[in-house]
Amino acid sequence: MGTDGQDRGRPGASARAEAERIAARRREATAGRSTTVRVLRALLGPTAAERQLTASERHFRTGARGEELLAATLARRCPGVPILHDRRIPGGRANIDHLAFTASGIWVIDAKRHLGSIRVRRPLFGRPRLEIAGRDRTSLLRGLERQVQAVRTALGEGAGETPVHGCLCFLAPAGRLAEPGLPAVGTLHLAGFPLLDPRRLARRLNRPGSIDPARAQELCELLARRLPQAPA
Repeated sequence: MGTDGQDRGRPGASARAEAERIAARRREATAGRSTTVRVLRALLGPTAAERQLTASERHFRTGARGEELLAATLARRCPGVPILHDRRIPGGRANIDHLAFTASGIWVIDAKRHLGSIRVRRPLFGRPRLEIAGRDRTSLLRGLERQVQAVRTALGEGAGETPVHGCLCFLAPAGRLAEPGLPAVGTLHLAGFPLLDPRRLARRLNRPGSIDPARAQELCELLARRLPQAPA
């Protein structure tokens, strides 16, 4: 709840709810086993399906915690910036982690927690790609593009000339005190989007611009209605 009484959503709520649903399915799958089967499973280890459920549950819990941590950081570093959390994209199950309404425009923020170095590779032939720990993760940018377009569509004629920015914000991997895997110097860009850590993101959100606080609040209220809290 914002200081204006507006419900701005709960960061990570839908991801945490999905983790709980997966955990419930895992418990149901093991509840009816006989003692003999439970002993054998303890000796042989989990099945591939059980490992997948455990990995999926861990993935959603990690993501939810990342969204919570980023929301807390932005609240502390950007106290004057209205922010909506965990907003539903119409027509599907996808969500937007955070929407910030700043003097420079609306920021669509996709929070990520990945282990490994983050690089943008620009081969001599072919398109640039995002690599995390050596793996191609360019699809993360395509997801962000869809989120930015969803915000522009939701704004409709109410957008006027309001810029809509997008970024991936990388947090330190779960259980680690280290920094995210971004380069220490400079900011990576791909497909027109910056790849940021929480401190660099906060600096961008605090930059001056042409949108006054009253207009930023109006835009926040508009999108709070048109992009409601994602279902838990």
